[in-house]
Amino acid sequence: MAVNFRCAVQALVLLGCVIILSNVLCPVGAYLYNNRYAGDQVFRITPSNKEEVQVLKKLLGNIKVDLWQPNSASLIRHKATVDVHVRRNDTRGLRTRLQKEHIDFKVYISNLQKEIENQTGHRSSRKRRSESQYDYEVYHSLEEIQSWMFEMNRTHPHLVDMFSIGRSYEGRPLYILQLGKRTRSYKKAVWIDCGVHAREWIGPAFCQWFVKEALHSYQYDSVMRRLMNQLNFYIMPVFNVDGYHFSWTTDRFWRKTRSKNAKYHCRGVDANRNWKVKWCEEGASSQPCDDTYCGPFPESEPEVKAVAKFLRKHKKRVKAYISIHAYAQMLLYPYSYKYATIPNFNCVESAAHNAVTALYSAYGVRYRYGPASTTLYVSSGSSMDWAYRNGIPYAFAFELRDTGYFGFLLPEALINPTCTETMRAVKTISSGLLKKCETGMHELDRERYPYL
Repeated sequence: MAVNFRCAVQALVLLGCVIILSNVLCPVGAYLYNNRYAGDQVFRITPSNKEEVQVLKKLLGNIKVDLWQPNSASLIRHKATVDVHVRRNDTRGLRTRLQKEHIDFKVYISNLQKEIENQTGHRSSRKRRSESQYDYEVYHSLEEIQSWMFEMNRTHPHLVDMFSIGRSYEGRPLYILQLGKRTRSYKKAVWIDCGVHAREWIGPAFCQWFVKEALHSYQYDSVMRRLMNQLNFYIMPVFNVDGYHFSWTTDRFWRKTRSKNAKYHCRGVDANRNWKVKWCEEGASSQPCDDTYCGPFPESEPEVKAVAKFLRKHKKRVKAYISIHAYAQMLLYPYSYKYATIPNFNCVESAAHNAVTALYSAYGVRYRYGPASTTLYVSSGSSMDWAYRNGIPYAFAFELRDTGYFGFLLPEALINPTCTETMRAVKTISSGLLKKCETGMHELDRERYPYL
């Protein structure tokens, strides 16, 4: 596979934008979703009591909206903010009703199309860099990311091994980069996946950043060198390859996979509700048109099934599972599906505290941390809970920047600081695996959790 990072190596990516080996990136702006978001707005609404919550749910149920935070109307709570993408034909009506009901709101994004163009539209004038100057401070298409993965594999043969663990619903390969010095037959391992939800572009950007930093700092950073020598890292830059591709070509705010449903016209499953752990219970939907649709059965999605199979096969080695999401500025750990304390709470809580402290040291950005069910909301069928229940003692989900001002449209200018601070957190979690956590170990249920 030739690695040239030219947009449109495959014609299907561009929806008619033809590029023939030019030195200019085919711009996202050349096919900016057919201007479909012009006039759309993002509201931040804050219901102050339970009565306002019920009114808001009814209002949002009467119009077609795209909930950003939380991702389901059932999760709307009083005194908690609700970020919602509203189509241009509904903005005036919603504003009028909110004012009439005296429900507090602000318009965070007044023209969504313009904000999308601000995020990526400058690409039409940016000159292409050579492969050795791959730009980690811009968002990249699936094809560019996969070409970059081949290049990393080619240029770092002693530290990188690239392989596929299967294919997506639409037939795309599911590539993994294994990082680490080949020094022994058995090494502990860390799994990191990004891009589970297609519209969260900062996720794949971080996975690429992590690989870049790990490889480039190996020679001079003693901490990174120790991690690479004593651990293996399995990096999946784009988990939901079909959805991510679709978010570049057709719908910027697509979340789910792209699988078809025999009975409904709606496509896709929430890849973070499709795991076999309390599947399709609270926080997941059985309705195929919902963003949190759990799927027809656990591991129905080939992407989920492939990763679950890989982690089952390597569960004796994988000691930490890290999934990168956005947005909320949080570091979450189990449980998501219930209000309960995990057996090794003290060790995991300490790891999370150390991680957010390291993250804060970069730019002073504060992250909340704690069990997902109480820190964010209850959700069933998540990959983090599945990883923990299947023997991986340290399972985390990051919700990266920001807290809603940009939402899923985090500007490229913030890729560097966001990834730099997250890198510190992930290195801290990984370094903790090389130490033995004694605090709270006597509390563990050895019979039920023998792997801890």
